[in-house]
Amino acid sequence: MIVIQDLHYVVGGRHILKNVNLTVHVGETLAVMGASGSGKTSLLKIIGGLVRPTAGRVYVGESDLARMSEERLNRVRLVMGFVFQYAALFDSMTVAENVAFGLRRHFNYPRETVARLVEEKLRIVGMEGTGHLLPEQLSGGMQKRVGLARALAMDPLILLYDEPTSGLDPVTTSGIDELMMHLRDHYGVTSVMVSHHIPSIFRVADRIAMIYNGEILAVGTPEEIRQSDNEVVQQFIHGSTQGPISGLG
Repeated sequence: MIVIQDLHYVVGGRHILKNVNLTVHVGETLAVMGASGSGKTSLLKIIGGLVRPTAGRVYVGESDLARMSEERLNRVRLVMGFVFQYAALFDSMTVAENVAFGLRRHFNYPRETVARLVEEKLRIVGMEGTGHLLPEQLSGGMQKRVGLARALAMDPLILLYDEPTSGLDPVTTSGIDELMMHLRDHYGVTSVMVSHHIPSIFRVADRIAMIYNGEILAVGTPEEIRQSDNEVVQQFIHGSTQGPISGLG
């Protein structure tokens, strides 16, 4: 379980996140939705231990990421996989080398074991047989899948997705959505995704949190969010230009 309590994040005097309280239950997918600049990616990085909050607590299980040493934080990060918005693959490495990166960095596995684990993760994401290819030889959707395979390499308990369907066509987007649901349903992975892609959010998420100007305005099931009487929530999910959210951001 992930529990966030009274979280604040300030950069250069600007409040990026304000008094955030949020819980992610074991085995669920929580989507954090909001406009660009709303603070959702900063929140994801804090959950992943990539950024320290200014104040508040961030529990992953019994561990408070906000107050632990960098050495302990590195150990906790091993139970989390981060799927970056643009895959963030190493251009000079093959697909197999990208997926194996964490395994080789943190474990002293024999070469045969690493190769077996890499092919297993590529199979899970539908990319078996591509280990010899370079990232430049892959489509955007294929790169996203390889990035997900890399995040899965060390069998994480938690997956963190930063805009997992950004820049993809509708068919490829549906494939990524189905893959995220498969990982939840068949492997019990706890997931947090940040996105502004409404169809994916409502298709994939068990619960949705709406973030606006660094604050959580609403949390609920997809149906509860659809029925919300909050005007910011309604403006965002319907893409209206009329309301508190500026269309110029």
